[in-house]
Amino acid sequence: MAVGTDEKNFHLATNNDEKPSPVQQAPRPTTESGENDESDEKSAMDDLIRNARLATEKEHSMSLLQGIKLYPKAIGWSILISTCIVMEGYDVALINNFYGNSQFNRKYGEPYVTRDGGVDYQVSAAWQAGLSNGAVVGEIIGLTINGYISERFGYRYTVIACLTLLAGFVAIFFTAQNVIHLQVAEILCGIPWGVFQTITITYASEVCPVALRGYLTTYINACWGFGQLIGIGAIVGNSWRHDEWAYRIPYALQWIWPAPLIIGILLAPESPWWQVRHGRLDEAKKSLLRLTSLNRETDFDADETIAMMAHTTALEAKITKGASYWDCFKGVDLRRTEIVCMCWAIQNLSGNSFSNYSTYFLQQAGLSESKAYYFALGQYGINSVGVLGAWALITLGYGRRTLYVSGLAMLFIILLVLGFLRLAPDRNAASLATGSILLVWALIYQLTVGTVCYSLVAEISSRRLQIKTVVLGRILYNIVGIVAGVITPYMLNPTAWNWGNYAGFFWAGSCFFCLIYTYFRVPEPAGRTFAEMDMLFEKRHSLVCDVTSKESLQAAVDAITKDVGYVNLVIANSGVVGPTAGFAPELSISELRKRLFEVSMDDFTHTLHVNVTGAYFTMLAFLELLDAGNKNALKGGFGAPLKEGSDVPAIQSQVLFTSSISAYSRAYPSAPAYAGSKSAIAHLMKQ
Repeated sequence: MAVGTDEKNFHLATNNDEKPSPVQQAPRPTTESGENDESDEKSAMDDLIRNARLATEKEHSMSLLQGIKLYPKAIGWSILISTCIVMEGYDVALINNFYGNSQFNRKYGEPYVTRDGGVDYQVSAAWQAGLSNGAVVGEIIGLTINGYISERFGYRYTVIACLTLLAGFVAIFFTAQNVIHLQVAEILCGIPWGVFQTITITYASEVCPVALRGYLTTYINACWGFGQLIGIGAIVGNSWRHDEWAYRIPYALQWIWPAPLIIGILLAPESPWWQVRHGRLDEAKKSLLRLTSLNRETDFDADETIAMMAHTTALEAKITKGASYWDCFKGVDLRRTEIVCMCWAIQNLSGNSFSNYSTYFLQQAGLSESKAYYFALGQYGINSVGVLGAWALITLGYGRRTLYVSGLAMLFIILLVLGFLRLAPDRNAASLATGSILLVWALIYQLTVGTVCYSLVAEISSRRLQIKTVVLGRILYNIVGIVAGVITPYMLNPTAWNWGNYAGFFWAGSCFFCLIYTYFRVPEPAGRTFAEMDMLFEKRHSLVCDVTSKESLQAAVDAITKDVGYVNLVIANSGVVGPTAGFAPELSISELRKRLFEVSMDDFTHTLHVNVTGAYFTMLAFLELLDAGNKNALKGGFGAPLKEGSDVPAIQSQVLFTSSISAYSRAYPSAPAYAGSKSAIAHLMKQ
């Protein structure tokens, strides 16, 4: 645990490293006498850290073009596995847009009397909610089990098993005779879809370097768009039919995907990060080499990259202490889990679930069935290519957080406009304007929230808990989706609430709260390696103390004693500038006297009080906790002895006092009170 003081207050950062690192736990070489060879152990540790640092530096310096040259195979394999998401996007587009299909409604709906006195068919709002949420229920099941099976059996075999199951479940869609059969199919197919939702993101983030991570993780959103575009295209392409094949053919087209995907994934390499986590370093190196095409321009070294993976995995193991779902809610991982969950939920809360019913919504806004489908086709076309625009924005240097915040602000305005269009007296013009505005909404959504979310959730979660964190986030996404999936049909269905465009006001309010949350809680992960993200979240500032007050210092000591019971490092960096009036050579003696003598003696003394007295008493306050840090090291915690049985910690508890160049410089710009205090603390600490 480290304590740092800054200005008059200090902030605490904790790291409860009570277990030795993987390097410390590794078997130590021994001499003939049986004693541990400390020099060999230290050398191995130094080599690991040096290689990890070199690999990290190379990742930082790697440009986009270099990343493409070095990792073309990783790009291809990532795109292949991400294609599994196309299947889910396809079915989501089918079921939500079938509600506007007359043949589907005639088969599975119920008759009702229209406003003009005629008779038409509609799937009831209750069944619309049930069918749309059936897949979500299955996805929650799939998400829950995925955290265990993918980490146990590996990503490739998990995906292959899910594709095999999916091929069988599609038959229920094709042969369904009533809405109950459709409901069963939605739930069962939702299970493998839930697995795909997280495993594709995790694989994409693990097989590529920092320079490509944002592109390959956000490509997953394009796969959603491709699936939705193909799905709406299948409906439009069969809209001329007036029999059951108008909806059975689109269902049957789902059988196109499993076989070629299974063959491709059988040939794909496993994630080297997964293999490192399971101690298979040789296999990880082979997988890494299969993902790369060696290029001298990048000075790539597979051993260094594996060392970086091992070092990062060890770092996360020490930080998270395990890999259970409960660990996602402990320590710093609690905030990471919260942000990942909210990033997922915001997709639905910002109006996405509303747009998923675009065809049905546009029909209720006044468009004909054919025009509504063509507008929806345009919307899903934007969904497919919108990711390219997001890539362009990322390439131009816009951060993930910046895109998320600005996107939510624009979506909020657009949703308000949709709501106000209900007040327009010309319903025909208002319906066309609604369709056009919906296309603008889709474009903004895909350029920002829809695409960037996949990058955020992949980068903010820790490596060791990533599958489980993303699973929890996706579960919340689906729970929010269930709620939205229940109320949205009631908002739009003419036999229920029949809100029409007024639904835009509801989602605008929801979007506004999402904007506020994102602004205050979501950090910027762009350009940071996984290890740096770990350190970012470890830098907590949870305890503030006045170093000039013994009572405040003691309260801080008591809080730390109760929390962890020790500290390893105290950084006493008290440093208020104080009065800035100093010597000026251009002044006369009388002018200089006036300038310096007018300084408040209280302000002058306060500078010495904070910078000297405060720093000194901070050290005294933490002496016992520093000693406890040494004792904790002897028990195997941070700084454990390199030699078994030794009573000397490898890293002993320390106090660092910061002076200043002003303490030694005779340059006249240095303020007297500040320079004197820094000189005094330097001499005081020599005692």
